[in-house]
Amino acid sequence: MEQNLPASDKRRLVLLTGARQTGKTTLARHRYGDMRYINMDAPENRETVRGIASPLWARDIGPAVLDEAQKEPVVFEKVKYAYDGGALPFSVLLGSSQILLLKRIRETLAGRVSLFELWPLTMAEIFNGSSAPPAGPPLVDELFSDRGCDDIFAKQPGFLLAEEDASRRRAQDYLLQWGGMPALLSLTAEERRQWLKDYEYTYLERDVADLARLDDLMPFRKFQRLAAMRSGCLLNYAELARNTAVSVDTARRYLEYLRLSYQTFLLPPYHASLTSTVVKTPKTYWLDIGLLRHLTGTQEAVTGEIYESMVVAEWVKWMKTLGREGELYFYRTRSGLEVDVLFESPAGVVGMEIKSRSILATRDVTGLMEIAAALGRRWRGGLVIYTGNEIKRIGTPQIWAIPSHRLFNG
Repeated sequence: MEQNLPASDKRRLVLLTGARQTGKTTLARHRYGDMRYINMDAPENRETVRGIASPLWARDIGPAVLDEAQKEPVVFEKVKYAYDGGALPFSVLLGSSQILLLKRIRETLAGRVSLFELWPLTMAEIFNGSSAPPAGPPLVDELFSDRGCDDIFAKQPGFLLAEEDASRRRAQDYLLQWGGMPALLSLTAEERRQWLKDYEYTYLERDVADLARLDDLMPFRKFQRLAAMRSGCLLNYAELARNTAVSVDTARRYLEYLRLSYQTFLLPPYHASLTSTVVKTPKTYWLDIGLLRHLTGTQEAVTGEIYESMVVAEWVKWMKTLGREGELYFYRTRSGLEVDVLFESPAGVVGMEIKSRSILATRDVTGLMEIAAALGRRWRGGLVIYTGNEIKRIGTPQIWAIPSHRLFNG
C-alpha cells in the first residue's frame, strides 16, 4: 500500500480510510514522517483547529496528517478553503468511520481527494514476514490479466518442495486462526484472544457510536454476532431482525453500519440469468477471520464457512488494496445450480468453487462446466480452490484445482 500513496511534493489531498487498527496511522506517519501529525481524537486539538481562521490554515497548520478527521467536521471546510486558494498543496486525512468521512468528502472535497482504503493484512503480507518471501506477487494477481487459466497455471509446478509448501501453509493457518490485524503478529495466543475481545468493545464504543449515536448498543451487539454466524450465507434481513428483536429496517441499517466500517462484505448475485431464474439475494461475508472466530466463539475448527469467508476476503483485500479492475459475484439458480464466486473483468469471467477439503470429487466441476457453456467466449476458466497441495487441470474448459495457500501466496 505504501508505494501507492502519492508523494507529499504533489498537489493532492489524500484520504486514507479502513477498519480500525489496520495500521492507517502507522502507515501515514511512516510515509509522511516529515509532516505535522494532528490527532482529532484529542479534545484540545479539536478546540485548537476550531479557533484557526480559514485564511490562516495554510500558515498555522500547513501540510499535515489529520487523524480521525471526522471527529471535527470544520477540518474539511478549512482544508478545502486553503487547498482551493492554492496556499495548501498537500494534506492527508485519516479515519475509520467511512460513512462520516465520505459524507464530509461529498459535501466539501468532492473532486479534490484521492481515496485509499487499508484492509487487514493479506495472506501474502503475512507470508512476506517469513524467511522465504515470494519473488513476486501472489498467483491471484495473474487472474486480473486478460489471460486464460490454462495460460496462467500450466507453467506452475504441480507441487512445491516441502519447506516451500510448508511456509505458505503456515501463513494460511495463521490467517485462518487469527485473521489479519497487524497488532496480533507479535502477541502470544492468550494476548491475541484478549486483543480481539478488546477490539469488539472498542469498535462498539467508538466506530458504532460515530456511525449511529445509538443509546443502547446491546441490540447492535447481538445483531453483529448473529451476522458473523451467517458469514457465507444468503442475507436474510427478516431472519436477522426476528432473532435480534428489531425491525427489518433496523436490521438493514445495522448491516450497513457493519459494511461501512469494513467489518462485512456483501457479495451480490450475478446480474445475468445464464441458465434459469437466479437468486437475487446477496451473500454476506465477514472480512477478518480472527474477529469472525471471536464473535462466533469458534476456537479451533476450520469450518466450511470460515474457509470460504477467508478465500472471499482474500480476493476482496487484494482487489481493493491494489486497485485491480473487476467485480465479484456469486451465482445460484432456483433450480439448484450454484457457483461460489464469479470474477468478471473486461477480459471475461473466471468461475470459482471453494472446497474446505484436500481431496476433490468429479461433482466439484459440474457447476463450473455449466456456467462455462452458458458464457461461451467470455469464459476465461474455472478454479476449484481447496486445501490440498497440487495445482492441476481437472476439467474443461480450462478448469484447474488450486490450493488456496498457493493462490494467495504465490
